[in-house]
Amino acid sequence: MVVITALVGALVVALGLWWLGHDDDAPPAAVPTPAPTTPAPTPTPTPTPRPDPCERQAEAGFVPTRLSVPGVVRRAEVIGVPRDADNVPGVLPHSDNRNFAWDLGGVEPGSAQGHVLLNTHTWPNGAAMGNTLLEELQVGDQLRLEGDGQLACYRVSERVEVRVEDGYPGWSATDGPPQVVIVVCSGERRGPGDWSHRTLWFADRVDRSRPADRAA
Repeated sequence: MVVITALVGALVVALGLWWLGHDDDAPPAAVPTPAPTTPAPTPTPTPTPRPDPCERQAEAGFVPTRLSVPGVVRRAEVIGVPRDADNVPGVLPHSDNRNFAWDLGGVEPGSAQGHVLLNTHTWPNGAAMGNTLLEELQVGDQLRLEGDGQLACYRVSERVEVRVEDGYPGWSATDGPPQVVIVVCSGERRGPGDWSHRTLWFADRVDRSRPADRAA
């Protein structure tokens, strides 16, 4: 009986020592936290430059049907009008206040020389295309004339206002450097269709071989 009691006591002591030395309750080893990853930036696509329509222009004259001036005129209609009995370039009906008359039978856009003659109405209430040009068309602006799939580009090089009585010699030239000339009534309105002045814009043919036109 004494032996059994001693054995039981020894067993209890051994179990206690084993339990004290057991490391099941020890904290688990720390797992390293992965460093945060920064997503690679999405590359910004390079914008494709718009093709320059004036890179390919007509090499011969054509009948114009549309006129555009970026930021000023959006594809206005161009209508050929014959000259009157006094050989003065014709005009559109007074009610057509947003389009352009072209000197029918005269110099065509794309021609190698001479002046392409255009005109449009000015209204006393400011609602006509001529009023828009007087307010917004400036030296340096680009004109684009289209017709039958052809295109000719010109850049305004001069703007001048003259008295009707004085006129502007050479404005309707059929020779010399190729230009577009736009004429509108301006100044004081003295009565129906009677204005004291005319404003003229002269625009030179755009030539991409010239440094000034390449940079524009």
